[in-house]
Amino acid sequence: MKTAWIAAAALAAAAACAETTPLWPEGKIPDFQPNQIAAPSQDAGKKGFDRAAHRMPYLDWSPKPANPNGACVILISGGGYGCTCDGPAFKPLEKALLDAGITCVWLWYRTPRPEGLPIYQSGWEDGQRAVRIVRSQAAKRGYDPERIGVLGCSAGSHLSVMLATSALTPAYQPVDELDATSCHINWAIPMCPAYAVTDGLDGKNTTGGNGLDVKLNPSFKFDAKTCPMCLFHGGVDPYSPIGSTQIYRQLRRMKIPAELHLDADRPHGPVKAPAFERAIEFMRQMGFLGRLGRPVAQDHRYMPGATLRTEKEMLWPEGKTPDPSENQKYAPYLVWFIPEKLTTKAIQVIVPGGGYNFCNFNGEGTPVAHYLNEKGMTVVVVMYRCPRPEGKPKHLSGWQDAQRAIRMVRAEAPRRGLDPNRIGLMGFSAGGHLTLMTATNAKTPAYAPVDEIDKLPCTLQWACPVYPAYALTDGVDSPNAKGGNEDDSELVPEFSFDDATPPMCFVHGDADVWAAMNSVKAWEKLRRMGIQSDLHTLATRGHCFQFSASPGTGSYTWLDRIWEFLSRKGLNK
Repeated sequence: MKTAWIAAAALAAAAACAETTPLWPEGKIPDFQPNQIAAPSQDAGKKGFDRAAHRMPYLDWSPKPANPNGACVILISGGGYGCTCDGPAFKPLEKALLDAGITCVWLWYRTPRPEGLPIYQSGWEDGQRAVRIVRSQAAKRGYDPERIGVLGCSAGSHLSVMLATSALTPAYQPVDELDATSCHINWAIPMCPAYAVTDGLDGKNTTGGNGLDVKLNPSFKFDAKTCPMCLFHGGVDPYSPIGSTQIYRQLRRMKIPAELHLDADRPHGPVKAPAFERAIEFMRQMGFLGRLGRPVAQDHRYMPGATLRTEKEMLWPEGKTPDPSENQKYAPYLVWFIPEKLTTKAIQVIVPGGGYNFCNFNGEGTPVAHYLNEKGMTVVVVMYRCPRPEGKPKHLSGWQDAQRAIRMVRAEAPRRGLDPNRIGLMGFSAGGHLTLMTATNAKTPAYAPVDEIDKLPCTLQWACPVYPAYALTDGVDSPNAKGGNEDDSELVPEFSFDDATPPMCFVHGDADVWAAMNSVKAWEKLRRMGIQSDLHTLATRGHCFQFSASPGTGSYTWLDRIWEFLSRKGLNK
């Protein structure tokens, strides 16, 4: 009881010491409108709230972090520019940021929407002024004036993007000497930004962001001070996640590091734990939380246990391999990786990468098999035929072998106590292309049947293309010539996206020369089909990002994104 009393007293003392900073000199609020207030919705809704006493927008400083690291973040609530209602939902995020050593300050800007002005105008004015105040107080409060970020949700996320992209456009005329201070920020974390594209400039998107004439909101200037971003969005958000993919596309065109985290089936609203850890990982990867730790090789992290069991099987009956090619010197096979303790009847099939010139079985297949085995999942890694067949499409042999492997796994699943209707495919690089090829063409046979096994379907219940190559027309056989960014760079025609196409989880390095747009545009296609999927890009990371990664970054924890996707979809039960 005494400990609880002390904790409660400490909390009360912290609340009593809360420090606020008014944004403007008295009488100098730009575009002042008496109908507007600046207060959290939970305060404004209380009985006896005095609106006249809350005209001044302000900053509310959180308690100083126990172990400050020199970074500061401005928290910006959403509420449709009609109110600021995200305070309670932001509290766990504030705690995570403080625990990471980041100074936090809340911005309470003016609402409701101003009359006769853009819906964001007064918020934008308050936001630029807030950044100037926060920068001016860096030395006093012990953080770096060039390590200032913003975090917002919904309308607050729209405002975050405004601050991140348009610092060189003044939102108001200077009112004092403070306005000579720069209002640029150093990173932004926009969560489900609203009003980001032109079919939803002041409300929900009328065409889901999918219309051919839909463009980015022209209020986003994307000027020379535009900063790195970590974008979050849910797949079923009526404020379309296409707003986030379009922002991400523009950042890629400008070669500004960014992350994009799109979660299937999530609605509108602030990101919650554990998903918010992606924001911490982004800041760490970018160096905003201090120096990165020493990279660790992936194959040193996932080592097989003493009881690891594997079983090898040849894919084709002797003499019946379809379309044999003289330059392919080995017969394809698969290896079953069997967990010590089976906890799910689902099966993950893996096709490694290697440019269709070799199959990186141990580099990309084996570590993932060990990770999933520890989770209790059975894994099958396929050694498909390489190099590329002579005189035929580069992927033909691999596609045939992948379809055959899925049929064999389906045939054997009941004997092994597994579910023949819960099979997923994961692939890397060329294997990512092969995964898309197999997942989107399940009803197109890659070869003529050779035995009874080929009467079984090769449909999948999920797919995980990891840094897929060759997916867009500006990179059909090499790195993407235009970064996949141009509108005329489309998905390659061999992907049919038939009605058996399953949900997918993409993971891609943001700086990959086999561009992240391979994954982004495939994700957009799935969304237009109504197939809820995940997408995660990783700032500053290139091809094969997972081979060597620093602890506490998205490249280190990437396999957890796959497991979370399977869990959310109920596929790993």
